Amino acid sequence: MVEVKRSLRLPQFLLPTVLTPAAFYGLFTLAIAKAPSPVAAAASLAGYGVFAAIGPALFGFGAGVAMEREQGLIELKRVSPMPASAYVIAKLAAAVLATAMAVIAIDLLAIVAGVRLSPANWVALTALHLASAVPFALIGFGIGMRMSGKGAVAVANALFLGSAVLGGLWIPSAMLPAWMRGIGEATPAYHLGQIARSIVGADTIGSLEVHGVMTVAMTGVAALWAWTGWRRSPA
Repeated sequence: MVEVKRSLRLPQFLLPTVLTPAAFYGLFTLAIAKAPSPVAAAASLAGYGVFAAIGPALFGFGAGVAMEREQGLIELKRVSPMPASAYVIAKLAAAVLATAMAVIAIDLLAIVAGVRLSPANWVALTALHLASAVPFALIGFGIGMRMSGKGAVAVANALFLGSAVLGGLWIPSAMLPAWMRGIGEATPAYHLGQIARSIVGADTIGSLEVHGVMTVAMTGVAALWAWTGWRRSPA
C-alpha cells in the first residue's frame, strides 16, 4: 500500500505512463483515421492495451529499482526483516494500478470509437492487459539490479518503444517487414499482442497455443533474469 501511494504522488511517473498510451491510441486510431471501423478500433485496442502495461512495468521496476539501489535503499531492504517478495509484490501492485488507469482510458476511447465486445471478452482482454505487466516488470527488475539509474532509464525507453514497434502493438505485425517481425517474435509484446487480437476477433499470426506457451516461457526467463540480478547485485 505504501508503494502504491508513493507512486500515485509521482506525477513524473504517472503522467507519461498513464496518459501516453491513451494519447497515442486517440491520435493514431481516432484522430488520424478519422472514422475507424469498430473492427479496426478493436484490433488497435488489443495492441495499445499491452503497450499500456509496458511503461509502468519497465519504468517502475527498471528505473525505479536502479535509483533506489544507488541510494542504498535496496541494501537496507535486504537487511530488514521484510522478505524480498513483499518488495517485489508492492512494486508490481503499483505497476498494475498504473496499467489499469491507462487501460481504462484506452477502453473509454475505444467505446467512443464504436468498439463493442461481449462482457466475457472485455473481462478476458482486461485481464490479459493487466497480466502483461508481469513479464516486463521482471525484465525491468533485472535491469534495475544491474544498471545505474541513468542507464536503466535509457534501456527502459528503448525497450518501451522498441517493444511497441517490433511487437506489432502500433502497427500490425503482418504489415511489418519480415526482419522486423522476426525480431518482434522474440519479445513478450508480440505474443501478448497476438493473444489480445484473438480475444477481440482480429486477424492473428500463428496459433493461440504457441503464443501462450511462448509468453509463459519468456516470463520464466524474465523471472530468472530478475532473480539472478537480485542475488548478484552488490547493491
